[in-house]
Amino acid sequence: MSVTIKDVAREAGVSVATVSRVLNGSANVSEASSRLVNETIKKLGYSPNFLGRNLRKRETNVILVIMPSSEHSLYGTIITGMQDYANKLGYDIISAVSNSASYIETRQMNMLFNRTVDGAVMLGTSLSAEELNELAENYNIALCCEGVEGANVLTVAVDDEQAGYDAAKALISLGHRKIALISVDSAVVSSRKRENGYIRALKDAGIEVRDEYIWHGTYLAHNGGDAMEHFMSLDDKPTAVFAVSDLLAVAACKKAQSMGLTVGKDISVMGFDNISLCDMFTPSLSTVSQPCRKMGEFVIRKLIENLTTANKDNKYYALGHEVILRESTGKI
Repeated sequence: MSVTIKDVAREAGVSVATVSRVLNGSANVSEASSRLVNETIKKLGYSPNFLGRNLRKRETNVILVIMPSSEHSLYGTIITGMQDYANKLGYDIISAVSNSASYIETRQMNMLFNRTVDGAVMLGTSLSAEELNELAENYNIALCCEGVEGANVLTVAVDDEQAGYDAAKALISLGHRKIALISVDSAVVSSRKRENGYIRALKDAGIEVRDEYIWHGTYLAHNGGDAMEHFMSLDDKPTAVFAVSDLLAVAACKKAQSMGLTVGKDISVMGFDNISLCDMFTPSLSTVSQPCRKMGEFVIRKLIENLTTANKDNKYYALGHEVILRESTGKI
């Protein structure tokens, strides 16, 4: 049978409480008692059940991160920022992929419900505002990269509407008046806000918002190609395209190239996210950069602060973004 904490206490001739204090690094133990307990632990080969101990304390120093997909370098950079900051405070990050399926996300959240993690960060969620608000009353959770309207939950993202506005405005400043949009037909808040920003930028510049220049599909890459094929079939073709994600933008570029167009000359393309592919793709992709690593660090800092206070911070924090112009919009 395995050695227990009671066995250590009996062998050392001290109380279980004294052994526990030694294991927890408490200062309320004499040097002699601490040395005796540690020698007994080594002699008996005792291995503390840290998981069980932490669960009783309701602390694990572990934070769960749920991402909707593992095929997006954006999430990897955010998680790297999370881990960098968490390490400084003695916390670990574990990640899970929900594949945007609510039943998988709920199953993964059992780690939070069972107190095997201290908190959870969702990089996009299928849960409603009402469900999130109910969770936030009993658990420490946060949203990062993707907010949910009506959710009174700590959220760290960018100002997606202003970012969409700035992307379209950058294309306008390059002389474009016929600017198309590749968006998604879903309840995703960020894409809808980016679309609203695009529309506002065109209206502010006195440019007509044309229905035939707006494409709604999904985040699957082929929709970028389908959208570009549609735009190039129009009698009055757009001269620039803004896509609400880099993957859609890259697919649009590839389709344009397959149609014999020179991206950056015959058609300009702007993406969103600044994933690693943007610099590697030919031509390099103009995009809106999100401060991914900073978002990861910031959300973990705020979540850990919430773990140690009764007054939870459930604010929405919008970090800064940057429009980066590269070859796909004519910048050499």
